[in-house]
Amino acid sequence: MIDAIRGNAREVGAEELHRSLGGILADDEYIDKGFKMVRDLIVFTNKRLILVDKQGVTGKKVEIQSIPYRSVTRFAIETVGTFDMDSEMKIWLSGHNQPIERKLQARADIAGVQRIFATYVLS
Repeated sequence: MIDAIRGNAREVGAEELHRSLGGILADDEYIDKGFKMVRDLIVFTNKRLILVDKQGVTGKKVEIQSIPYRSVTRFAIETVGTFDMDSEMKIWLSGHNQPIERKLQARADIAGVQRIFATYVLS
C-alpha cells in the first residue's frame, strides 16, 4: 500500500496483464514482465514496451503508449540504495533529449528488467 501511495510499481503476473491487454497484442506477441502503479501499467513484451496511463477520476480514459524497442537509444536501471527505497528505470528514445522515468518497488526484479532491455534493445 505504501509503495502505491509513493508511486512505485509492483510486479504483476503475465496472466493478469494478458487479461488487461490481450486485445492489443499482436498474434505473435507475448508478455515478458509487467508492473502496476495504482492504475497505470508498465509492460514488457517480446516486441515493445507498453505504458498504460489511466486518466481522470474514473480511469475510463486510457492512454496506451507503445514503444518499439528499436526506438530505445539507451536505458538505465538504478537499484535500491541505503536511503533510497525504490529502484528506477530510465529510457531514452531516439529524437528525445529527456528520458521516460518510472519508479519500481525495491523488491522488483531489476535484473530481469535489465535482461529484457539487453535482449530486445541490443539485438
